Amino acid sequence: MTGKVVGFSGNFTQPSKTRALVESVASEVGGQYGLRAQSFDVADLGPSFGSARWAGELDAQAKMVLDAVTQADLLVVGSPTYKGSYTGLFKHFFDLLDPNALRGKPVLILATGGGERHALVVEHQLRPLFGFFEALVLPTATFVSERDYVDGKLASPIIQARIAQAVTEAGLALGRPAIKRDAA
Repeated sequence: MTGKVVGFSGNFTQPSKTRALVESVASEVGGQYGLRAQSFDVADLGPSFGSARWAGELDAQAKMVLDAVTQADLLVVGSPTYKGSYTGLFKHFFDLLDPNALRGKPVLILATGGGERHALVVEHQLRPLFGFFEALVLPTATFVSERDYVDGKLASPIIQARIAQAVTEAGLALGRPAIKRDAA
């Protein structure tokens, strides 16, 4: 039985490091545990999103993203940090969800930011948001700053180890063993 991991990024610019990080982690979870991986960001929601006050006002494009998020077996969510929090459009997306839509769903949380002073966004903003939904927020959250990149690529061994730990926790939350891969 194939499941689905869905990534959602709160960034509205493309390309973005946040989207790349969310996509990379979602793909890693998918590859390790035999799940289809799919990722979206705020820009994928289209024109109806900004003015929608509830999910019923979304057009088909935005509704498709919302349905993918709510029907996922596991979510990988991330947001760039603006003024100590996730983006307003990221929050607006989750404001449109039914409060029961994510109950019990495993959620792996990520954030990016320009410097270390934003590092607590994962604990003080993202974790409580998904706690409200009664989601199963994985223990290891990851914040990635500008200094963790070299030539546009994630280079920090500490951050890579945190992501690997979160990916392992995702498999435990899903009750799925890692797929054995042949050595290349």
